[in-house]
Amino acid sequence: MNIFPFLTLKSDTKFLIDTCTLRQALEKMEFYRYSVIPLLDENGRYIGTLSEGDLLRYVKKDLDFDLTKGEDVPISDIPRYRSYKPLSMESTLEELIELAMEQNFIPMVDDRGVFMGIIRRRTLLEYCKKELHDSLKEAL
Repeated sequence: MNIFPFLTLKSDTKFLIDTCTLRQALEKMEFYRYSVIPLLDENGRYIGTLSEGDLLRYVKKDLDFDLTKGEDVPISDIPRYRSYKPLSMESTLEELIELAMEQNFIPMVDDRGVFMGIIRRRTLLEYCKKELHDSLKEAL
């Protein structure tokens, strides 16, 4: 099955470049109300995700709760506890669903690891709901 229809393109996805500062990351995540955000390098390659928990643990451990110090901390210096696994466009629907059970979104990358966008768990659930509804309708 072609999974492209599930994709939210990179141009429609919010993400961070690893040269952003801690303060920029906090402000962007707060503004969009994100708890996890994709993290790319300067070439657009997917390198993981950054979570609120990653930021909080770093601030607590290394900045002693002084956020003004965060203006000089690049997010590439922040250890990440867990990063969302990416998939390629050749992945199957089953692989997407399996990963969506663990992650809120699935980062999608090309063969070079360049970030293409995300597939949201919600989009997959809406598709599954429609398919279930249609199959139940046919059975009756």
